[in-house]
Amino acid sequence: QVQLVESGGGLAQAGGSLRLSCVVSGRTFSTLFMGWFRQAPGKERGFVAAINRSGSSTYYTDSVKGRFTISRDNEKNMVSLQMNSLKPEDTAVYYCAASTRSTMFPATPAWYDYWGQGTQVTVSS
Repeated sequence: QVQLVESGGGLAQAGGSLRLSCVVSGRTFSTLFMGWFRQAPGKERGFVAAINRSGSSTYYTDSVKGRFTISRDNEKNMVSLQMNSLKPEDTAVYYCAASTRSTMFPATPAWYDYWGQGTQVTVSS
């Protein structure tokens, strides 16, 4: 059984930084395409960032480009999301997701097979 466990959420001030981590177990990590999504109250779950299996390609939604960085460590079975220059609109529950599929639709939640439980990120103004 594949499990994804996020950590690192919390409270930050606008302009501050947080680092999210997601540890994966139950499957060879290097076979998984990984993504981060977020969901604010009353809104649909939206794409934040994704990274391919080797870590050689990354993808970001426009609103986080230049502020967030996704990375992975295939030795530690971990994917991370470094979030800098945080804004109040970044406040949401952040979810780690994993896909086993070959054809890539990294921004589509339905393309992912496994999800973490989510971690809250709150940015105060």
